[in-house]
Amino acid sequence: MDRIERAGLACQQAVFAGDNDGLDAADQDLDAVEADLLLARGRVLQARSREHRAENPDELAAFRRAAELYRSLGDVRGEGEALFWVGTYHQMSLRDDDTAVPLFERSLELAAQVGDKLTMSYALRHLGYADHTAARLDAARARLEESTRLREEIGLLPGVAANMVGLAYIAAAQGRRDDALALLGQAASIAGASGAHAIARQVEEARPHVQAEIVP
Repeated sequence: MDRIERAGLACQQAVFAGDNDGLDAADQDLDAVEADLLLARGRVLQARSREHRAENPDELAAFRRAAELYRSLGDVRGEGEALFWVGTYHQMSLRDDDTAVPLFERSLELAAQVGDKLTMSYALRHLGYADHTAARLDAARARLEESTRLREEIGLLPGVAANMVGLAYIAAAQGRRDDALALLGQAASIAGASGAHAIARQVEEARPHVQAEIVP
């Protein structure tokens, strides 16, 4: 029996049997449904915003409300995931790493508590992005390498390829020519094998930038 159906039965018990004991549980069930829906809706909005390269405040509102609901329910995994997406909006749409980084750090902390390696990998990737932007190249490399390790563990191969593109940029900025070219080659191979066409395009876009960065 799903949560909406349980809530409906609790209402029937209240109306027909005068038994209101199940209504609090029904509220919690519906809050959980709402949180899941808001998180999913926010992610759809985020994907559309990326496609159209346009900011959509509804995305941020959905993620914030989802985080609030998960927190009220004591759902650590859900809250960690929602906070990651709040941070992503601030970082990618608003270019505000000062706000985004603490959100990613909290997301990483919560995800680690429940062993959510997927969300951990995302938070680490975006923390690494912030480090790279701030020219903290060693820290950026460490974050992306740890994110890559987690993605390999859970079999998220397109995510592994995406991280390798980022690591190639970092390697080039550090003057590690051979590493940078090898990383792009690995990323292209993994992206091709896993059908990650968008990541394959990122590899090709990265090549001239990496080459320019590492030319003596």
